[in-house]
Amino acid sequence: MKQPKYITKLQQIPELSSHERERLQPVCDTFAFRANEYYLSLIDWDDPNDPIRKIVIPHRDELAMVGQLDASNEKLYKKAPGLEHKYEHTVVLLVNDVCGAYCRFCFRKRLFMDFNDEVTRDISEGIEYIRQHPEINNVLLTGGDPLLLSTNRLKKIIAELREIEHIRIIRIGSKMPAFNPFRILNDPSLIEMFETYSTCEKKIYVMCHFNHPRELTEQAKQALHLLQRAGVVTVNQTPLIKGVNDKPEVLGKLLDELSFIGVPPYYVFQCRPTQGNHHLAIPVEKACEIHEQAKMMGSGLAKRSRLVMSHTLGKIEILGITDDYILFRFHRAANPTDKAYTVVFKRNPNAYWYDDYSDIVVDSTFTNPFHKPEFENADEMTLSLLN
Repeated sequence: MKQPKYITKLQQIPELSSHERERLQPVCDTFAFRANEYYLSLIDWDDPNDPIRKIVIPHRDELAMVGQLDASNEKLYKKAPGLEHKYEHTVVLLVNDVCGAYCRFCFRKRLFMDFNDEVTRDISEGIEYIRQHPEINNVLLTGGDPLLLSTNRLKKIIAELREIEHIRIIRIGSKMPAFNPFRILNDPSLIEMFETYSTCEKKIYVMCHFNHPRELTEQAKQALHLLQRAGVVTVNQTPLIKGVNDKPEVLGKLLDELSFIGVPPYYVFQCRPTQGNHHLAIPVEKACEIHEQAKMMGSGLAKRSRLVMSHTLGKIEILGITDDYILFRFHRAANPTDKAYTVVFKRNPNAYWYDDYSDIVVDSTFTNPFHKPEFENADEMTLSLLN
């Protein structure tokens, strides 16, 4: 199949009535809309609650404007144009401000707005920063979607990074295997590039974004197989989204199917409190129950995902719940002294984010013996970092 046509106007979707287009236009005026013919073909237009529709078609509830555009304060970690350095050994390079389609729950929707200045075409300062910091051993290319760059452009970026001895891993965050697998299937030069630069000692990872089992089409599986044959390591991450994958049997099937095709589950994310996302979010404790039930349905390989939230302070893993308490651990920490710090709160069924918890429980059984808590609650911890 030839490359599917990209669509940026609701008027280009005949399955939407004129009334629906009119109602949804104010949403598109606020948050960008983009899709393509292939991905739209996966929607069952007779089902108003179709999960693929929820992923990509705007909804009026986005205009509720709850939350922040930069919910994890990524701007705090900007060290050079297009570069963020939050964790010791990892940097993020924002190399593109376009995606194959725009997820309605995107946590970086600010990048697709007119005032965005976080993405840069010239990453030379970022490359130099990486070169000067030998503690960095892996780089995540993201944005936007790096696989929407021309193969030539992507190859130049990867070639520059491969010249830096201490960079052992290059990761590419991409939903193109789900949004448009023909980007991979129709470009042999892309596969050749991966074969060249994903070596036996320095791998390239493609961090896929499959959110629902129906995205795992035959074309998507073929594209993933080509990447794997080229030496690329493929893994998957997905947020937990209301109406998309918030049923244990749906999430369980996704995790299982991914394990069958060599794309092991990596992270399942708590939906960030980004503007326009609240109607798609699930309370933290409900998310924990769904994730645990889903994992019980598959083999050990399908159970490898961690339920985490990407917070200002770090990647916080939701370890589990008891009748009275919820347990969190700093799986990755912006402040290195917080590594593996575990904190226990009294449960709050109305909590959607770490900051919604305030009733901390001090119990040496669960706390990191190398960490002395300096703050009474999550708000104090956040304010300390922001200041």
